[in-house]
Amino acid sequence: MLPLLCALLLALGPAHAAPAGHEVTYLPGLPKQPSFRHFSGHLCIGPTQRLHYWFVEAQNNPQGSPLVLWLNGGPGCSSMEGFLKEHGPFLVQPDGVTLKYNDYAWNKIANMLYLESPAGVGFSYSEDKKYATNDTEVAHNNYLALKEFLRLFPEYSKNDLFLTGESYGGVYIPTLAEWVMQDPSLNLKGIAVGNGLSSYEINDNSLVYFAYYHGLLGTQLWKDLQTFCCSEGKCNFHDNSNLNCTLKMAEMIEIVEESGLNIYNLYAPCAGGVPGSMRYEGDYLITHDLGNSFIRMPMRFSWRQNLFRMPVARNKVRMDPPCTNSTAPTMYLNSPEVRKALHISPDAPEWQVCSFEVNRSYKRLYMQMNDQYLKLLGAMKYRILVYNGDVDMACNFLGDEWFVDSLCQKVQVARRPWLYTVGGENQIGGFVKEFTNIAFLTVKGAGHMVPTDQPLAAFTHVSRFIKNEPY
Repeated sequence: MLPLLCALLLALGPAHAAPAGHEVTYLPGLPKQPSFRHFSGHLCIGPTQRLHYWFVEAQNNPQGSPLVLWLNGGPGCSSMEGFLKEHGPFLVQPDGVTLKYNDYAWNKIANMLYLESPAGVGFSYSEDKKYATNDTEVAHNNYLALKEFLRLFPEYSKNDLFLTGESYGGVYIPTLAEWVMQDPSLNLKGIAVGNGLSSYEINDNSLVYFAYYHGLLGTQLWKDLQTFCCSEGKCNFHDNSNLNCTLKMAEMIEIVEESGLNIYNLYAPCAGGVPGSMRYEGDYLITHDLGNSFIRMPMRFSWRQNLFRMPVARNKVRMDPPCTNSTAPTMYLNSPEVRKALHISPDAPEWQVCSFEVNRSYKRLYMQMNDQYLKLLGAMKYRILVYNGDVDMACNFLGDEWFVDSLCQKVQVARRPWLYTVGGENQIGGFVKEFTNIAFLTVKGAGHMVPTDQPLAAFTHVSRFIKNEPY
């Protein structure tokens, strides 16, 4: 039925109101249904792709509030993680059945559009079951999905538009912005990227400094890394051909990624405990055996890449990132009652936090995002926020700070603490450095998923960004 419905919608031309068939009228697990409207369904992208979205209107004055698109990363991980565990209006509880209202939901200040992208992720799918894709194709499809959403919800087409994301969203968002900025019908105001992958080389090089200065490596290993990986005052930990450097980097990787530290939050426990090199759970293979795949490979994704190369890997591989637990959202979203409430097509797959198939076949075309950021900055009309939790090791704050500095923009406000109010008292939320039209901001005590770890701080700095208020 869905292909026929998509064809009918396209044939009908411009819509004049939000599609009634997509409105969520009853959501299981809530103690009380919300006062604001929300919608869920599939967006028709081309002849075969059906991307799932969940849209929540702003809690106050949706007509006058900005539209904010959110994308989680991976590549191959679902934006429902952002919805149900970070900054959506409903947070899934550990029982996987009940939802709790989020005091720091971002839809208190904006209309929030969560998109599961690319096809094959979460409830998004392609009728031809072909899920191999790449950075440029995903950017274009995300643009087409945004246009299709606004065709269905034309009342939001003139609202201020912000593109936001996390992790591999550091690639998704700037590449999508390239498309959006060329479309005069869209009212793009800016982009915000949290703990984003901005440059593989800078991310790799900075992580070694992060690890040493957080007490992980020890004096002797640090001296050896300096000896074998550095020359003339410059270190290359990213793709150094020196064999001794490679061997010492293997030691560094073993500590950071294999020892049981939580790569997404250094100071958080590792869900499930310290892992062994490999274990089975039923039909699932769980592995954290990373080898020395850091060399010539992005550190952030090496645990997955090693998993894919293993001969025992098969379709039922579980794609939970290390030290994380996605049991609750998986249970909730795969409930038949929830699927029905969200208008999920029977053709859509069982929901998983990350897609093995999409990640395995995804082709990364960009090694850095300098060109995309400089294009946005060159327009002199878009605001950019790059923010990082300061205890994340997957996409560490130091690397993104170096990346923003490398754009060589004029400093407007020197690096300083930014404050927010907790219990009636001002507290330091982190540090911020402001350039012309771009700011770099850290969030103290947050890991990779900033709104999960520091929800009030995240809500505060994102509110200031969207409202164009001083940090």
